Amino acid sequence: MEKKHSLSEMMQESMDKVRELVDSNTIVGEPIRTPDGVTLIPISRVNMGFGGGGGEFAAKSAGQDGGLGAGVAAGVRIDPVAFLIVKDGVVRMMPVAVPAVGPVERVVEMVPEVIDRVSSLLKKEKPEDPIAEEEI
Repeated sequence: MEKKHSLSEMMQESMDKVRELVDSNTIVGEPIRTPDGVTLIPISRVNMGFGGGGGEFAAKSAGQDGGLGAGVAAGVRIDPVAFLIVKDGVVRMMPVAVPAVGPVERVVEMVPEVIDRVSSLLKKEKPEDPIAEEEI
């Protein structure tokens, strides 16, 4: 006789449900465009846990199926972290969570600002063409 439920089927079904809950759009949200040309992109932190276990038991008498005792649990936590604000080609990050306390978190928050500063410096300090100066 065919078993209706197995432990591996329960685990697979639970993982499929977790995949439905959490995808890449959960972490980097859909862009929100405002009428004045600003684009807001929500960024979230996703934590998830998953566990399960169980066992199959032998049948008490011949000709019967054995029993299954199993449990599966999953948890998902989604925390908003920041918004990326894009306006006129400039990207800024506006944190909405608690300020970073560790050095790694601080560096990650500073990356968009550092990129903007470096690119503006590079635009200002373009070397002049020496050939063009000789022709004049």
